[in-house]
Amino acid sequence: MTATATVVVASASGLHARPASLFAQTVARTGHAVTIRLTAGDKPAVNAASLIALLTLGAGHGAEVELDVTGEREDEVLAELRDLLATDLDAA
Repeated sequence: MTATATVVVASASGLHARPASLFAQTVARTGHAVTIRLTAGDKPAVNAASLIALLTLGAGHGAEVELDVTGEREDEVLAELRDLLATDLDAA
């Protein structure tokens, strides 16, 4: 099954450097297939466990992104990732 949510990136620097690294590490730890894409524009979804992919996404502060999580307990994992993006990871 797949769970999907739209989230606004709360980190002051967006998904760059430290926030992107923390997010990618969290995604990798879940063991789930997770993609993320900007809701605006026509960029394709990227692998959310890849730091390089997250950096190329260019999701700045306030950007709206869509997360897709596939696997068992996908709703739990999606909630964790949604909450993480809604937190200022620059301060973490």
